[in-house]
Amino acid sequence: MNDSIYTLQPGRSPLLISVPHAGTFIPPELRGAFEPRALEVEDTDWFLDRLYGFATEMGAGLIVPVHSRYVVDLNRPSDNQPMYAGANNTELCPTRFFTGEPLYREGMAPTPAEVQQRVATYWQPYHDALRAELARLKAAHGHAVLFDGHSIKSQLPWLFEGTLPDLNLGTAEGTACAPSLRDALAGLLRAQAESPPQVHGHKREPYSTAVDGRFKGGHITRHYGQPQDGVHAVQLEKCWSTYMREVPPLDWHAARAAQLQVLLRQMVQTMLDWKP
Repeated sequence: MNDSIYTLQPGRSPLLISVPHAGTFIPPELRGAFEPRALEVEDTDWFLDRLYGFATEMGAGLIVPVHSRYVVDLNRPSDNQPMYAGANNTELCPTRFFTGEPLYREGMAPTPAEVQQRVATYWQPYHDALRAELARLKAAHGHAVLFDGHSIKSQLPWLFEGTLPDLNLGTAEGTACAPSLRDALAGLLRAQAESPPQVHGHKREPYSTAVDGRFKGGHITRHYGQPQDGVHAVQLEKCWSTYMREVPPLDWHAARAAQLQVLLRQMVQTMLDWKP
């Protein structure tokens, strides 16, 4: 394990949860090239290691990076091919905020050689760990399930129109996992919309949902999801508003998080119980 790049809590089940954009650290030697605003790492998938912390007690594994997506995006391919053709995308080493403004001071964006150095230093070790852990899980259980967790501000006009649904399940149009797993998870999303559970005795409003909509799954879901080889991958992109404050100060919202975790526990249990 490389604790300077990621932390990995191995699980005792076939399920591994990855939160590739939860890191916040920008190394001191890189900070001078960024706009001062970038050092606040505003486009982080905030608090996801905390949000999914319960899953390790249920037997799932959890891998969390140390570094910010501004250093290198672990959910992009190392050849920097865009994830969503025809739409605004951020790159392997992003040069823009999600609002479209430049991340770097003028003339200070990383060169191709610097990008490749970041890939070797930060991107490759995380993916080596992902690959090795999935291989271990498959060998131990006969199959592996990779759940890639993400979150984002609900309105970002540079990236998408309007307001994003609260919960966005992505399976690369059904190619990254078995149909039965996609159906089981999509069924949970439908069920909560039709009959929202009670939390602390109060019925909450249902979450809006999408399956293989704007966010169909990034590189991790598409690359590692190989159901024909016994590895099944699913992405869940959720709006910040489901568990935290969306306006500064960005902070954990205990009541919202507790409500969301009721559904997340059901999703995790479904993935633990599922078999090909």
